[in-house]
Amino acid sequence: MSPAALAVEVTRGTRAWAPPAAAMSRWAQAALGRLGAGRELALRIVAPRESRRLNAAWRGKDRPTNVLSFPAAAMPAEAMRAGVRPLGDLVICAAVVRGEAREQGKPLTAHWAHLVVHGALHLVGYDHVQEVDAVRMERREIAVLRGLGIPNPYRARI
Repeated sequence: MSPAALAVEVTRGTRAWAPPAAAMSRWAQAALGRLGAGRELALRIVAPRESRRLNAAWRGKDRPTNVLSFPAAAMPAEAMRAGVRPLGDLVICAAVVRGEAREQGKPLTAHWAHLVVHGALHLVGYDHVQEVDAVRMERREIAVLRGLGIPNPYRARI
């Protein structure tokens, strides 16, 4: 891997189906572009129980969710010089993603790609709390996904 590439480490906390790590890495890199250069991203695939626990602890919502994003804390200058540049963690609940894809009539792999892109964008400051920010984030997601050959996931809303 070149030093400028985004490093993605995928771990699994469930046996549920998930796309190959190489695909998830490609989707995250497409979302981040140069913002991912030389950075490290941890992506954990979990079962509903772990997703629910994390969502309750960090967002006060006592239910599993599709994706959670945890940006890395600022690193000391010494660590940065040593090449340690964590971007953050994504936690994706495979069962929730599967259920949403079925409910929304989307191909499962396309929905996974959307959520990896969505979560990665959160790690670099995108959000959807305010309408203007939501529109900005959705436009970025649509453009990234189009570049990956995946249709607009918001087609009914935009």
